[in-house]
Amino acid sequence: MNKSLALITATAIILLFAATSAFAQSQAVPASGPAEKGSPAWFLQGSFPDPEGSASVSADGKVTILPRGKQLTVIEGVPNCSHSPVCGNRMTNGIVGPQQGEDDHSQRVEWKQTMGYTYTYPYAAPAGPGGMPSVALDSKGDLWTFKRSLEGTPQLYEYGPGHKLIRTVGEDVIGHANKAHGMAIDSHDNVWICDANLATVKEISPDGKLLKTIGESGHRGDWDEAKGRHLLWQPVMVAFAPNGDMYIGEGHANESPNDTDSSDPANKSGAARILHFDKDGNFVNLWYGDNLGPGRFYNSHALAIDPTNGDVWIGDREEYRIVVYTANGLFKKTFSMRNLRLRAAL
Repeated sequence: MNKSLALITATAIILLFAATSAFAQSQAVPASGPAEKGSPAWFLQGSFPDPEGSASVSADGKVTILPRGKQLTVIEGVPNCSHSPVCGNRMTNGIVGPQQGEDDHSQRVEWKQTMGYTYTYPYAAPAGPGGMPSVALDSKGDLWTFKRSLEGTPQLYEYGPGHKLIRTVGEDVIGHANKAHGMAIDSHDNVWICDANLATVKEISPDGKLLKTIGESGHRGDWDEAKGRHLLWQPVMVAFAPNGDMYIGEGHANESPNDTDSSDPANKSGAARILHFDKDGNFVNLWYGDNLGPGRFYNSHALAIDPTNGDVWIGDREEYRIVVYTANGLFKKTFSMRNLRLRAAL
């Protein structure tokens, strides 16, 4: 190929890419949509960086994102998101989420309200930073709440009739959760709480005593029953089946390191997963999400058990879908939602 032909070819390629880019930019992302196929109308709304629980909620429900200097502390020795394909979304160029250190310019979908409900704040949350990532009702109708708070502040509360605070479970009993996350109450009214960052799930009695800790605080890793290694990796939610079996959802995906290239031999799997135990606490099974695709899940942010058949319903937050498995971990179906998270650059 002579120089003239090479120059013409290179110029043509450049013009082609430019035209393609201009065409892509001209395709505006819709900012709203009508109700259709049983779904309500929707609209895009701006987002803000994940405050990592560092928010203050007033009695009237106003949420204030605190300055960096007043945010929740990171416990020394517990690594942040690093050395991971999903950390900061290095493999996705920020399409799924922002790179570390960038502002999140995502737009998220809000659905038009059709159910006629309005919100109130009948419970007075304790003062100080940190929202309530989870709540649960016991058999008496008392409400238990799990709060993200600064170290030295209680995080587990029980509210009784009239929305009155009747019990506080302090750090002298359960320690301090570095990232309070999911909680559930079993058929015996025992309260189970998840600390995503310190990789533990704890069982607390109805009268506020620590009964059991699953996992090793500050050491996240892979559960290996054959080796007697009982570690958890980013536990975010607990759910109970009608027969008393317990399931733990692990893996915060975009916000979590998967540690596959770490030096810790006990932490190599690096994928969201579900742990299954029987009613006596014996290990039964585990299965992995293995990222994207049919029958997979990238994130196990929410967990629920179908009381009619024991199916395990997994809320895959990053992919906006619900993935359903049998009680024994066999894939059944996926409910996919509109891909609701769009980068402003698109």
